Amino acid sequence: MDQILSLLSETIPKARTLEQLTRPLLALLSQVTGMESTYLTTIDTEEGVQRVEFARNVGGMLIPEGLVVPWADTLCKRALDENRMYSDNVAECWGDSEAAAALGIRTYVSAPIRSVDGRVLGTVCAASSDQVARAPDVEPLLMLLSGLLSYSLEREVLVEQLQVANAELATLALTDALTGLANRRAILNDVARLLVQAQREHSYVLVGVIDLDGFKLINDAYGHQAGDEFLRGVATQLQQRLRSSDTIGRVGGDEFIVIAVSTPAKHLDLASDMQTAVHLMQDRLTQATVGRYELGNGLGHIDYPGASVGVAAVLPGSMTADEAVMLADREMYKVKQQRKRQRL
Repeated sequence: MDQILSLLSETIPKARTLEQLTRPLLALLSQVTGMESTYLTTIDTEEGVQRVEFARNVGGMLIPEGLVVPWADTLCKRALDENRMYSDNVAECWGDSEAAAALGIRTYVSAPIRSVDGRVLGTVCAASSDQVARAPDVEPLLMLLSGLLSYSLEREVLVEQLQVANAELATLALTDALTGLANRRAILNDVARLLVQAQREHSYVLVGVIDLDGFKLINDAYGHQAGDEFLRGVATQLQQRLRSSDTIGRVGGDEFIVIAVSTPAKHLDLASDMQTAVHLMQDRLTQATVGRYELGNGLGHIDYPGASVGVAAVLPGSMTADEAVMLADREMYKVKQQRKRQRL
């Protein structure tokens, strides 16, 4: 045991990650137990799975890293439930484990790795396809290793959870909660990004602003829940009918923005090409909003004639993302006023 403690005193201070700590400990466990495979697992009780994170294989039996098995079928769970750390006749002791049979495990020893509050985070294990006698130091060593690994594993789990939470928060910060589209911040970032892209590709950016005429009347006549259903319907229809290269976002109560990069045609001068592209996009976006929309809750549907759409063609370097959107918004307002006059 003194030799083991000496090795641990050299290993632990140098470890900066869970892997750097685990791999030498698995080598030590292999040396002490004389078994073919030693490995560390993590357990997700909510998903009901166990995963082999790190493994050391020195014989014919292979415990692969990344192996995922149902937690209920594992030797680890059986050993934990029965408070049995060791067996040199797995087939007789736990013959119902399909995972153990598939891996050819005959001798098995393990200890749980627990969090500070007692939750089982994983296990540290040794296994062999041969019958291996119980080493005198193996159980104290396993308990020592599980204690050493518990803090590092719990920290890594918490870091992963924090990273997932941060990614979710970042997504939420850039997503419109009602429609799932990009929100104003995200779409402005996309405009800026596409302006940089357009500069590299010697192209220009089309910015389209869509305003849903009559949206207030829908809210007033059917209620805000119906208005929300209408907005989600418009968002879905726009996503389905726009080109895969188009980027779309919702930036206000009833306002959407669509952006795209357009490459000038060689047979037209730039001004003519930009003017043509503006008209084509304006017509495309208007038609993409026309349709029958269900309002939900037995309220029936509305046949929507289409939104007011303004489109601006923007050369890179000529204005900022905010200015590009403001220009498209002014074009949309002109269209809205023109449509009002036509209805009079």
